[in-house]
Amino acid sequence: MGKADTIYFVRHAKAGERRLWTDDDVDRPLSKKGWRQSNAVADRLESKGVTALYSSAYVRCMQTLEPIGERLGLEVQAEPRLFEHEPFEPVLDLLIEVENGAVLCSHGDIIPATIQALQRRGMEVQTPADWGKSSIWVLRRKGSKITKGKVWPAKI
Repeated sequence: MGKADTIYFVRHAKAGERRLWTDDDVDRPLSKKGWRQSNAVADRLESKGVTALYSSAYVRCMQTLEPIGERLGLEVQAEPRLFEHEPFEPVLDLLIEVENGAVLCSHGDIIPATIQALQRRGMEVQTPADWGKSSIWVLRRKGSKITKGKVWPAKI
């Protein structure tokens, strides 16, 4: 069998307090800590052969991938299947459709639901689960199957 593809699945970095935000939650930006986390995500991924960036259109998700996009000259593309409060099943299709080296950024409801679904479908989870903000799931894909997954916990 050929070499496995690698897909990176990122939980957005820390945003301002939801309960204190008075505007539409879609527009809630990263906090100062969140910007440090987004730069730490870029530090980790910069040398990993990243080819494309897909994100929920929520500002905090888009901002999480901005530093890696700027470093690599890649545009962060809004992807509706990664939105908060959406079903996880379309994300399973997206993980098969994206190119090797793609980075996807989503929310704290979508990522656990997707990883658990992948596990039910036979993905081997190689590390304890971590759903923390700016954590990165490293997924191995062979053909149309995600075979292995491990998580890099947040550094900040």
